[in-house]
Amino acid sequence: MFSRADYDRRITRARDAMASSGVDLLLADSGELLAWLTGYTVSETMYRAAFLPRDGKAWFCLRALDEAPCREKTWIEDVVGFADTQEAQAAVAGSIRAHGFAGARIGFDSNSYSMSAASYLRLIELLPEATFVPMPGISDSLRWVKSDEEIAVLRQASHIADKAMAAIARDARPGMTTRDAAAIASGVFLREGADTGEVGPVVKASGSHEFLHGVFKTEAIEHGDILHVELIPRVGNYGARMMRPVMVGTPSDELKEAARQLAALQDLQIVAMKPGVLARDVDAIMRKGALDAGLRPAYENVTAYTLGLYTRTPRTSDFSRVFLPNADWALEEGMVFHLYATAKGLGFSETVVVGPEGGIRLTETPRHILTA
Repeated sequence: MFSRADYDRRITRARDAMASSGVDLLLADSGELLAWLTGYTVSETMYRAAFLPRDGKAWFCLRALDEAPCREKTWIEDVVGFADTQEAQAAVAGSIRAHGFAGARIGFDSNSYSMSAASYLRLIELLPEATFVPMPGISDSLRWVKSDEEIAVLRQASHIADKAMAAIARDARPGMTTRDAAAIASGVFLREGADTGEVGPVVKASGSHEFLHGVFKTEAIEHGDILHVELIPRVGNYGARMMRPVMVGTPSDELKEAARQLAALQDLQIVAMKPGVLARDVDAIMRKGALDAGLRPAYENVTAYTLGLYTRTPRTSDFSRVFLPNADWALEEGMVFHLYATAKGLGFSETVVVGPEGGIRLTETPRHILTA
């Protein structure tokens, strides 16, 4: 999916981080970091890891069953497979010894979901001469700034979201169920090239914003209902996201005005998303604006979070970078975020990349209450 030049850029970034931490070898076991660094990722059914030395060639150690697909996807030539009858951690430690790093300083992401306490203690036991150096969050921070090639894939995923949203809005009618609406989006995803047909929350909106993480269930849609639709298509594991309210019927003037205000505040946020701007200042535009306009009685959730690679981990969203009042970090060109706002039963969100002069929307669906 990506050029060797793009992977070389990633390798350089990883080695720069290794130099800063003074490590000889980077152990990559996070699903997202494996995909980003090597081009191949696989479930955590059995422990597996890829290794990048400061100097020398990288290698991958994983189940022999996964060896062939790994070789097909990765630029790494040295792929070590182990039998299911072997202990996975012992096989990984054996590969470290076999490559001459038994006494090395080994950097690892202590925040990685794959690095359980049991795996960590076992690796220490198996490699007593090595020094394990925590690099917390390295699996996320290396990936914050996207290359042009990554942004192109995210744009492709965004186009799929746009097409699926248009299809739902076109076909929404009384008597349809939330499951019917989700099935429409799922079909578009698969036809248009998404990795899977997995759709985000498609629920009947209620209250102010409580529906945002609503539990998916089969509910009949009636005239006057607002359908909250969040779409999360992935292409090559890169996920775009978009939310829109879809109404069966004609929205009231009050609802249309609330939608206009939310979209206007988001527009101001997007314009403000320039390199060097603090995330808390962009957050304040929506948070303070919505409260001042009386759109919400309180605003306690984030207004944006990181977008990019999504693989098989316990988390469904990447909160390694979020917009909050205490987010005192600066935006960088090439960062990509899911920018979202909810109020009065309405939810709007976009996939936005930080450009040199401000944010650029990758999702392009009209920003108002959609009707059939």
